[in-house]
Amino acid sequence: QVQLVESGGGLVQAGGSLRLSCAASGTIFSINTMGWYRQAPGKQRELVARITRGGVTNYADSVKGRFTISRDNAKNTVYLQMNSLKPEDTAVYYCNTNLVIGKTYWGQGTQVTVSS
Repeated sequence: QVQLVESGGGLVQAGGSLRLSCAASGTIFSINTMGWYRQAPGKQRELVARITRGGVTNYADSVKGRFTISRDNAKNTVYLQMNSLKPEDTAVYYCNTNLVIGKTYWGQGTQVTVSS
């Protein structure tokens, strides 16, 4: 019984920046990892970035050096700072969280569109 509310998506020109936020609410005992996935039209969903409870991060090769994932454990919130955006970054971005008790939850998705 956890809800993930995403915000920050929108339309931006190539080279611009966006910051996505995802706040978890509901019956939360302990969050292990949080992450961001994306799915473009006609493509499979792919991992963008993830971060552990202790702050260890990893990124897809396509976004390394451009995106930064962070989290505020007190607020149960994860962020994705996206810089130097490219048209190929256009996709629906989904927030994901894994609880220590073993359950996984997904957000509703937020659209990111990068124009050329």
